[in-house]
Amino acid sequence: MGCWNFWTLSVLPLAVVLLLVLSHSVIITSGEGIDCFKCVSINGSNPACEDPFHNNYTLDLLERPCLGGRKGRNGLFPASSCIKLTGTYSDGGGRITIRGCALDSGTLTTDTEIIRMSHCGSFYFDERHLHGCVQSCDDVDACNSAPGPGVNTHSWGIFQFLIWPTFLDRLLSHRF
Repeated sequence: MGCWNFWTLSVLPLAVVLLLVLSHSVIITSGEGIDCFKCVSINGSNPACEDPFHNNYTLDLLERPCLGGRKGRNGLFPASSCIKLTGTYSDGGGRITIRGCALDSGTLTTDTEIIRMSHCGSFYFDERHLHGCVQSCDDVDACNSAPGPGVNTHSWGIFQFLIWPTFLDRLLSHRF
């Protein structure tokens, strides 16, 4: 056995860090975007979009993954919630149902983020006054939650069994 030299001592920490980074990049599972129904119905023009909603017959309305805009950013991003707007026009001009998706833009207050809190009452949409509800969801019906990042325990076990004994053997016998 040889003695510890400068090369071994300087490369060893880098090798350990590299091995850990590579192992985690292989075993960390990724999250997915949420799926949401997207449709518009004005005065019953799209019966599949209206309530009562039957998701068994509306697969063509399902967007996987649903993408939405973000305040102050260009492009589309994976949505974090599904939304449904329903209302009747105050001027007697009928009713509207809109289903879609949105994502939290990261502002600090609930009142500026449509998805953080469902609410009912009066509001303006396309410069017309309505009475109705804006509802958001992220866990029911087509509001299926996206799995978050997690560790694939099977891959982690294989990694531990195959890689670490070889690495430790070389470390202890100074064969880098």
